[in-house]
Amino acid sequence: MIKNNGKKVLVLGGTGAMGVYLVPELASMGYNVHVVSLDKVESNNPNITYTQANVKDELYLKELLNNRYDAIVDFMIYSTEEFLKKHKIFLENTSHYIFLSSYRVYANKEIPITEKSPRLLDASEDKEFLATHIQEYSLYKAEQEDILQASGYKNWTIVRPAITYSKLRYQLVTLEANVVVYRAFNKKTVILPRDAMNIQGTMSWAGDVAKMFSRIILNKKTYNEVYTISTAEHHSWEEIANYYKELIGLDYVIIDTEKYLSLYNPAWGKGPRYQLMYDRCFNRVIDNIKILQVTGLKQSDFTSLKDGLKKELSVLPRDTNWSKTSLNDSFDKWLKDNNR
Repeated sequence: MIKNNGKKVLVLGGTGAMGVYLVPELASMGYNVHVVSLDKVESNNPNITYTQANVKDELYLKELLNNRYDAIVDFMIYSTEEFLKKHKIFLENTSHYIFLSSYRVYANKEIPITEKSPRLLDASEDKEFLATHIQEYSLYKAEQEDILQASGYKNWTIVRPAITYSKLRYQLVTLEANVVVYRAFNKKTVILPRDAMNIQGTMSWAGDVAKMFSRIILNKKTYNEVYTISTAEHHSWEEIANYYKELIGLDYVIIDTEKYLSLYNPAWGKGPRYQLMYDRCFNRVIDNIKILQVTGLKQSDFTSLKDGLKKELSVLPRDTNWSKTSLNDSFDKWLKDNNR
């Protein structure tokens, strides 16, 4: 294991799905890790410090960056306008800035996907979709990538993780754990959209994502580069649903896609539709050679999807306090109305 002689890494928003594995991985490599997020977390590890704060507060951010961190890993979500104002602050106050983008930026033009594959922002002909760039994740992340690439600075790396599952994050098509696992644990049926079931999806275990992330930091070969951080393993969404069925007893029914989308709260707008049609209904088969080559990892080093889900779900308390979502009520009503 490479030791880093106490170099300092700031992880912004580092208590989420990827951060919970990345932070201890960095500490084990000898980094002093400072995590700032809105969550209150305590650490028994002398190499890890947590601070509960809002890094979107510009005065606080500038004071924080006076600490001159060797690297910054940024898991925060910004509007493009916010990022345009803040990106130079990050780039000027660290040796290496790692920006979290997403594999969702990719269009459906090439299989397998490589870092050179076309992005939706550049390739889509759907004008109504492109007009949602202010709030559509796949579009504003691509806009922010462009800001970094046009910045003139040479100390950034863009990472595009595929779907990452971890602890309280378990995805199935457009559903998250507060529907998928909550319903399985409570013996309730999940509803899935027909058009996605034969589509290939890619889900990476957060522990493996942490291994890839950690080997990018302060690696000068990764400066001014873009990496898709992902396993190369892929499965149809129906296969993934059946993993959940085998592991936690998930029962599911498949219905017409438009009917499925109608079950979402209208207040959510077209977000669920665009996530489904412009990601989960695209075959997401990843060529991860670039990230493997720069990190020295092999695909065989990664945990299989079934084993990773089993590992995480087997220790998940049945009485987990899931955040409420109106989608569960919609599913219950549809199932009752259709005698399912």
